[in-house]
Amino acid sequence: MELQQFYYDNKIVKKFIYATLLWGVVGMSVGLLLAFMFMFPNMTDGISWLSFGRLRPLHTNAVIFAFVGNAIFAGVYYSLQRLLKARMFSDWLSNINFWGWQFIIVAAAITLPLGYTSSKEYAELEWPIDIAIAVVWVAFGINMIGTILRRRQRHLYVAIWFYLATFVTVAVLHIFNSLALPVDGLKSYSVYAGVQDALVQWWYGHNAVAFFLTTPFLGLMYYYVPKIANRPVYSYRLSIVHFWSLIFIYIWAGPHHLLYTSLPAWAQSLGVAFSIMLLAPSWGGMINGLLTLRGAWDKVRTDPTLKFMVVAITGYGMATFEGPMLSLKNVNAIAHFTDWIIAHVHVGALAWNGFLTFGMIYWLIPKIFKTKLFSVGLANFHFWIGTLGIIIYTLPMYVAGFVQASMWKQFNPDGTLVYGNFMETVVEIMPMYWMRAIGGSLYILGVFIMLYNIVKTVRQGTPVADELAEAIALERVTKKRVAGEAYHTWLERRPVQLTILATVAILIGGIVQIVPTLVVKSNIPTITSVEPYTPLELEGRDLYIREGCVGCHSQMVRPFRSETERYNGEYAKAGEFVYDHPFLWGSKRTGPDLLRVGGKYSDSWHFNHFYDPQSTSPGSIMPSYKWLINNELDKSKTERKMEVMVNLGVPYTEEQIARAQEWMLEQGTQIEENLYSDPEFARVYEAEKQYAQENGIEFTEMKNREVVAVIAYLQRLGTDIKVSGGEEVTNTEN
Repeated sequence: MELQQFYYDNKIVKKFIYATLLWGVVGMSVGLLLAFMFMFPNMTDGISWLSFGRLRPLHTNAVIFAFVGNAIFAGVYYSLQRLLKARMFSDWLSNINFWGWQFIIVAAAITLPLGYTSSKEYAELEWPIDIAIAVVWVAFGINMIGTILRRRQRHLYVAIWFYLATFVTVAVLHIFNSLALPVDGLKSYSVYAGVQDALVQWWYGHNAVAFFLTTPFLGLMYYYVPKIANRPVYSYRLSIVHFWSLIFIYIWAGPHHLLYTSLPAWAQSLGVAFSIMLLAPSWGGMINGLLTLRGAWDKVRTDPTLKFMVVAITGYGMATFEGPMLSLKNVNAIAHFTDWIIAHVHVGALAWNGFLTFGMIYWLIPKIFKTKLFSVGLANFHFWIGTLGIIIYTLPMYVAGFVQASMWKQFNPDGTLVYGNFMETVVEIMPMYWMRAIGGSLYILGVFIMLYNIVKTVRQGTPVADELAEAIALERVTKKRVAGEAYHTWLERRPVQLTILATVAILIGGIVQIVPTLVVKSNIPTITSVEPYTPLELEGRDLYIREGCVGCHSQMVRPFRSETERYNGEYAKAGEFVYDHPFLWGSKRTGPDLLRVGGKYSDSWHFNHFYDPQSTSPGSIMPSYKWLINNELDKSKTERKMEVMVNLGVPYTEEQIARAQEWMLEQGTQIEENLYSDPEFARVYEAEKQYAQENGIEFTEMKNREVVAVIAYLQRLGTDIKVSGGEEVTNTEN
């Protein structure tokens, strides 16, 4: 048969590789800055957009979507063309994918430090950017599917199965989790509330890890490991079992992030059961990857690219063993909210995603530029210093997690907490935070070494933008299964059917878990004493979200004696959160839980805590928030916010909305009067007022400043289910 000539598009691969390197440096540098903020909390004192709470989501988004995302696109665009023997369907769509994704990253880099955030973990970007993500992702999917439909290779290789499942699942997850009602161009409220919002978020959050950080990388593993090692995949049958069992089971596991919370027990149990089952397909994939290298271990010893791949796959195996273990309720009771989770996440991120990306780039750049790697020695050095960095980073975080859990739960013989002051835990683990910063520094040093090596390789090579290739045109054959053809073999040449079946597999778990929680009212019993936030409290909650306080403080007292004793009240009830759009349960306790903080401290204590946290809490690693004290509260959108909340089911009346400004002024005035009880506050405040009058400077009264709104919100937390004497209201409605 006559061969057809065509050209692979290497330009788009090169662009995504360059973007991967750029954003990798940026994202990891922000992460390193955050690590040092634990030791030097006021190193960016007074600069709101460089505060920890605002930079943390920038770091996670930059690493996940900018670094890993661009790596996925680079790896997919290179491998897909060669697996299908076809150029990408549309160069125009390829460029829309590239430039659109970079626009989204830049938008995130601007909006997150400015405080525009939904607060949902790994989904913090506001609604216009969410729409842009959906559009660009669909462009990528159309380009991929179009290429598949005009392929010259009949059967779809296993890597492509994972690419298709990634496209479909990420689209579903992103759209449903991002549903929100806008207040304005950069502010919205989640359509889900409380427990429902938590379930949908962690259905997304867990599966963002599953289908953005795992399945596409498994596809890359199935292509690049055999290609680099020049060995066939160890087991074709194992790859089939790995794929279908993984995508079906993974989608059910999200609730294991919400064990011992207010989520209904049946949903928690489902999450645990499927998380345990997840161990089998995950390790099946790891084994398939490592055994592909049988007979190639001599090459592994000399080729740094394969070294990176081996550690990446091993890291995947470690993380996917630990994940099911952490979903066991007795283990989760210890690990959740501690630095153990930070260690777990970074084993996957630094080893699995980081090292596989590095190995792939070290192999791709010489291929695209028709040259050899500038320095194998530097690549080997990068491997060893990076591996050392991972070890020095993660091991102290495991120790920190164990120390935290132990100290939080210890009781004296008389029934009191041994470590009643949360700060004692923080002080104890500071050496581990130093070690983490050192490990992170070594890891990013390796990235800079890689960057130098790649630049030198590019300069000595000659880029091939359009690489000539040839293959036989694909002939039409019967759509039906032929005699003796296995079902899956037939399915591999039917991409539409394969995609539909993959979609069904991932939808089943989501429907079974989420729909009952959204539509069955009895799953979320209401508490009659729980009322909507006042306008000032609502504004304060939005400021709490803007500053990223949820990144360090949880709002979920679990049903453990150690927590009810420590956090001043009963464990959390589902009905407490029915007006919370979004939920703010958090996933990490760098500081204490705040669900029951209302009334625990005076208004003056909170004011001083924001001005100088170390003055009220010696040893605190919380940065100061002086801008909250200086900034005037923007009340121009309060009525609009309340109207949106009404559309979401929050029972504000028309009268309450009409008198929102008056209501805020009354509550703010009361807090200002409370602050005057502190002589030092009165002295400084009066001096500030007099100075403004003498110099003709506009003066904002304290009752109209941001800090008063945040104090109002904090003083509200946990008070709805208490009556005089601290007794809990127990009457509920179903």
